[in-house]
Amino acid sequence: MFERSIQIMGEAAFARLQEQRVILFGVGGVGGWCAEALVRTGIQHLTIVDFDTVNETNINRQIVATADNIGQSKVEELRKRLLSINPTADIVAIHQRYTAETATNYQLSTFNYIVDAIDSVDDKIALIEAATATSATLFSSMGAGRKTDTEQIRTSEFWKVEGCPLARALRTKMKKTGQLPHQKFVCVWSPEISAESGTLAPIVGVFGMKLANLVINHIIQSKQ
Repeated sequence: MFERSIQIMGEAAFARLQEQRVILFGVGGVGGWCAEALVRTGIQHLTIVDFDTVNETNINRQIVATADNIGQSKVEELRKRLLSINPTADIVAIHQRYTAETATNYQLSTFNYIVDAIDSVDDKIALIEAATATSATLFSSMGAGRKTDTEQIRTSEFWKVEGCPLARALRTKMKKTGQLPHQKFVCVWSPEISAESGTLAPIVGVFGMKLANLVINHIIQSKQ
């Protein structure tokens, strides 16, 4: 199943990949594609968290959404999909919203990687503050809406993100409330702002794939 993954990263790196514990918050447009890429590459231990259900409006961009599962839990539907790819994977689905109030339900320090694909500013800040207080590596998605050009999607450290309304809103509120990150972390983002509202599959797909690639490359480059 993973012969091609092993060929490009080597057996030692692939063994490390399968040992890592990853938790992903938000499995909508960006998060769903990220989860798919992680499991197809060889991540064996993945926890997915989301409170939402599949809506007809999700079908244009979310890998979990089909005409057959409208109204179903996104994390449960995605778990079934991921297990159909790798039946031996350890996929934990948590149908819950991550908030400052529910934060104690997650033992973030037990994970090697934390991936943030949350939309809500308040919930995102709460996760970033908690995640950066652990020894886990955090990767975060900034806003993927109102964008049409995949060529402008890039990665950089959070405080170096420019032209992204979500990043600007996060930093403004963090400074106001004092909920600042405890350490630096890398984001996927784009400075593009389209004149029209909406979200497209190619954009969220690239955001999600870049998030997954950040995790995978970090593991490959690590010797731990």
